Order: sequence, then C-alpha cells, then structure tokens
Amino acid sequence: QEQLVESGGGLVQAGGSLRLSCTAPGQPFSTYSMGWHRQTPGKEREFVGSISWTGGSTYYSDAVKGRFTVTRDIGKDTVTVYLQMNSLKPDDTAVYYCAADSQSVIQLPDYWGQGTLVIVSS
Repeated sequence: QEQLVESGGGLVQAGGSLRLSCTAPGQPFSTYSMGWHRQTPGKEREFVGSISWTGGSTYYSDAVKGRFTVTRDIGKDTVTVYLQMNSLKPDDTAVYYCAADSQSVIQLPDYWGQGTLVIVSS
C-alpha cells in the first residue's frame, strides 16, 4: 500500500499561518492529482484544495479560497504537496488529510494520509 505522510500540523493563533506537507513515493503519485481534505468531530470530511496531476490547475473550497494555497514539488523519487494556510480562523480547526487519486481528489479519493491536527485558537 502506497503511503502519504503528512506533517506540519500544530497550534496557531487566529490570523496566523501554518504550512502542511505531504510526501509520497514518486511512483505513482507524481502523475496523480493530490490535495487536502479536513474533518472535525461530528462532521463529514470536506474537500479543502487540490492540484491537478499536471500541476497546472488548483481547486479550492469556498471556505478557504484566497487564504489557502496548494503547491507541489516533484523530486527524484518523491512528490511533496503543500498546503499553505494564511489568515487562519478558529473554524479552520480540524484534522487535515492528504489525498491522492489518479483522477480527482475532490470526491472519494483512492488514497489517504493518516491526518495531522491543526488547532486555531481565538
């Protein structure tokens, strides 16, 4: 089972910034759409943002558009996708999951990371 490994979660004050990282094996993920979802207790997991397999297009939920940015670096053997989160709000508190899919990660991606917790204090 291929692995997506997240890092970068933590505690930040409202208005602050945080960057999450997700590293995966270059094969096959360098040719996959990758992105992020998040989940809070009692709620369904929701799409946050993603980048296409070409790296040429990005997509965001309305809740984070203009504040969050998804980027990607392809290395020799790995691919890393980042989620830069700016102007954080307490409502952004959630477990953030990296996701990957050969088609689109917006709905029901095939691969998930283990999740990393982000807490935004007011």
